[in-house]
Amino acid sequence: MSANRPLGLWSATALVVGSIIGSGVFLLPASLALYGATSLIGWAITLFGAVMLALTFAKLSSRWPQTGGPYTYARVGFGDLAGFVIAWSYWISTWTTNAAIAVAFAGSMGSIFPGLTATPLRSAACALVALWTCIAINLAGVREVGRAQVVLTVLKFLPLLVFGGIAIWFVDGSYYRPLNPSAQPLPHAVNATVALTLWALLGLEAATVPAGSIDNPERTVPRATVLGTCLAGLATILACSAVLGLLPAQQLATSSAPMADAARSLWGPVAGIGIAAVAAISCLGALNGWVLISAQVPMAAARDGVMPSVFARLDPRGTPATGVLIAGTLATLLVFANFSKSLVQLFTFAILLSTAATLLPYLVSSAAWLRRGDRSGRVVALLALLYSAYALAGIGTESLLWGIVLVAAGLPVYWLVRRRRA
Repeated sequence: MSANRPLGLWSATALVVGSIIGSGVFLLPASLALYGATSLIGWAITLFGAVMLALTFAKLSSRWPQTGGPYTYARVGFGDLAGFVIAWSYWISTWTTNAAIAVAFAGSMGSIFPGLTATPLRSAACALVALWTCIAINLAGVREVGRAQVVLTVLKFLPLLVFGGIAIWFVDGSYYRPLNPSAQPLPHAVNATVALTLWALLGLEAATVPAGSIDNPERTVPRATVLGTCLAGLATILACSAVLGLLPAQQLATSSAPMADAARSLWGPVAGIGIAAVAAISCLGALNGWVLISAQVPMAAARDGVMPSVFARLDPRGTPATGVLIAGTLATLLVFANFSKSLVQLFTFAILLSTAATLLPYLVSSAAWLRRGDRSGRVVALLALLYSAYALAGIGTESLLWGIVLVAAGLPVYWLVRRRRA
């Protein structure tokens, strides 16, 4: 393995699995409780869409194995302006994701030590300790991030798979009835669950973003992307579906740690604490990966002159430290701006905002292959594009408006950078 490319297949796969399996699988049942068994339909559509996206990103990364992931594909496919919009949108999604995962970490720790989250301010402080711990790991260098990611991924993936595989045999079928307990028509409810469940599989493109730091990226990135998506998707869907069949919807909807509560109801308090500990480790693993990604995309865009040059600065360890610190500061501000909300409310708002900001890069990346790729992957890319558009429609007006405002806020930055270059 090259010293300049410190991430191999297992590190890259761990980055994908670790970025996908984070807070979503442990907290998402609370957000899905309103929809009951309708969420199973949403999961089926989301898994299909995620596999189509993973295959599309595998094709894209083989053709253009540069650092930047979705930003690179958008710029190659549609030019500098499109590249900037996607880089900006994806960057927004990364630091909002970091805020959501940090909040989920606080919820998991609160199940073990209730005093840590007894007040909204304590919850915010607990979330920020996790966030800045992962920032410190990232500032130590990419190789250290890769090593930490492998360890944290193993520690969360295996217990999650075991929990889902065992708990699924204890579900109560009555909790899945009626099919659609929400007040929305079934097509609208399914669309809403697709937007929510996609959050739990965001990160499938994680290995494409730091491609410049991955050994033999033309082969390693596609393999890590597809393998990581399938492994994480299996464990996530199995565990989330089991939780919905173990507790009443009313209890799940207000729980800050629904999977821990489900384990506690099955096997007692010790099991609940164990799952809460796995959830906390899972959040740290995801946060570690997303902090890395949050600096890699703007770094690639800054090197191409479409984002401010400050994002391209590297410290002596080769880490885009300034980009890491800027994204960490924005995630911190987002947590503080909303800490008066309950953990579930803050989590749901953050995941929808992050999903909205991520779907645009997914959609444009799929379109880039349709425009510039060969014929072999066009059917898959078209299905990935249609899925992304469908999921985007289910985000909801508030999150879509926030996403539009945040993306539009970046346009003056683009024009300023272009003017300075000229």
